[in-house]
Amino acid sequence: MRHPQGAPPARRKRLSLALVVALVAVVGTVALATVASAGTSGSAAAEQEKIKVGLITKDVTNPFFVKMRAGATAQAKKLGAELIYAAGKNSSDNAGQITAIENMVTAGVKGILITVADAKAENAAIAKAREAGVLVIALDSPTSPRSAVDALFATNNFNAGVLIGKYARAATKGRTVTIAMLDEHAGSSVGALRHNGFLKGFGIKNGNKQIACVGNGGGNTADSQTAMENCIQKNENIDVVYTINEPSAVGAWTALKNAGKTQSGTTIVSVDGGCAGVRNVKSGVIDATSQQYPLLMASLGVAAVVKYAKGGKKASGYTDTGVNLIAKKAVAGVRSKSVAYGLANCWG
Repeated sequence: MRHPQGAPPARRKRLSLALVVALVAVVGTVALATVASAGTSGSAAAEQEKIKVGLITKDVTNPFFVKMRAGATAQAKKLGAELIYAAGKNSSDNAGQITAIENMVTAGVKGILITVADAKAENAAIAKAREAGVLVIALDSPTSPRSAVDALFATNNFNAGVLIGKYARAATKGRTVTIAMLDEHAGSSVGALRHNGFLKGFGIKNGNKQIACVGNGGGNTADSQTAMENCIQKNENIDVVYTINEPSAVGAWTALKNAGKTQSGTTIVSVDGGCAGVRNVKSGVIDATSQQYPLLMASLGVAAVVKYAKGGKKASGYTDTGVNLIAKKAVAGVRSKSVAYGLANCWG
């Protein structure tokens, strides 16, 4: 029997069912593609919205700044932010830091954490960044004036100097000594604070006849060795040495040792509290050091930027991140922590 519409009813039913299945498959594929596209777009949007935090240090080699970068990187990852890092070629590279500030503003950072190379040289670039809505926080090294930045997270560097000055005075039992002072470089705010703090703690002023030499060691071992050698040429009786940081102390001791000095006949004090520095306290190269905490500075700074970027209040004022004197041998009248404490809390 022939069917006027050209196909048996059973066959037409099978064709209709196949068509429905095909349509469902097409719709499902489109829906999955749409979901996948939405997911990709969402991920891209999330990536674009990631908060950018800038960190600028004086250089890339000083253990203090190496640890500061590590702390900032870890905190940024923890908070879902992106860290953009830059540094000067050395501790006095103002031009490099200014360029880094400008580049970070262009990159869209919400905040910049900076250890300024100079108390004033970066101020104009910082002002432009703040005008663009960027939160700027100084770490470790203050600007002059302090109001050039929104906030300062740092050790009280003057007090750090006072601690080691008091220690050196007590360790030398009040006798007349011959002092060499190895600073960082001209214009260093942190250098001036530690230098003046040491003098305060020791009980003398700039120009005192016990100060035989003041030199700039750049906060690094090689230049500090050279500076110390120059000091020894001026006065071979140097028996007390202040250094801006522990790499500088190592350079100073190398020069002293080469000149025939002994650890028992020389008192060297410093600032930082890195693991290498504390080990040098243990070995007797450094008699005492003021330990500071760069990881804390960095983590607090990153958290402050993220908070601000999410609509929170801007950080302001000064946050003291603490300091402790680390000494192998305690002296009367000066509070200190043991080498064991220093090693348990050191960095680098």
